[in-house]
Formats: sequence, structure tokens, C-alpha cells
Amino acid sequence: MSRDHQKWERLARRKLRSRRHVAGDAERPRLSVYRSLKHIYAQVIDDSTGRTLASASSVALKINGGNIEGAKLVGKAVAERAQAVSVKQVRFDRAGRRYHGRIKALADAAREGGLQF
Repeated sequence: MSRDHQKWERLARRKLRSRRHVAGDAERPRLSVYRSLKHIYAQVIDDSTGRTLASASSVALKINGGNIEGAKLVGKAVAERAQAVSVKQVRFDRAGRRYHGRIKALADAAREGGLQF
């Protein structure tokens, strides 16, 4: 098994482990974050209905999401869009990633934008 495949499998296991404890509902939807090498994506999901209530990404904002500044802009944008659909409290889903760097910057910017975790 290649090293990259092992790395992906470990990430998938961590993601599933954290998703056992983090589920969104109508009262507190889930703020899910995905990061790639170049971009970062965030969406507010109501798992009881399976609907995405609000989303933002560095692709849609046409910014560089591969750095902390881009993650902060995405965090602010998702907070504004979530509040537009009257969502104030969310559960944070970091998708098995460490709470560090771009993930932390997005979360802090979303908090500054008015979301409560």
C-alpha cells in the first residue's frame, strides 16, 4: 500500500470518528470545513433534512484559499450567509483535520462574524 493511500485512510478514519459525535440539526446545524491545497470550503448543513443552509468557498469568492488570509475571508462570508438564514449557533466539523492553521483561522473568523460554536 502506498504512503499516500495510508495517509488518506488515516484521515478518513479520523473523519468518521469525529462525525460520530458531531451531527447538525435544525437548532444547531453543522459547520463543515474542507481544505485542499489551493482552496478552502465551508458549509452549514442541517443533517436532519440533509440540506445545505449556507456555504462559502475561496473558489466562489475568487480568492487564494491556500493561506490563512483566504481562510479568514471564507469564515467571515459563511458567518454572514448563515446569519442571513437566521442561524446563530453551529457545531464545528473539522473533518478529521487538526484545529490549526487555516482551519483555526476560518473558525475564528466565523466566530468574529457572529456564529457561536
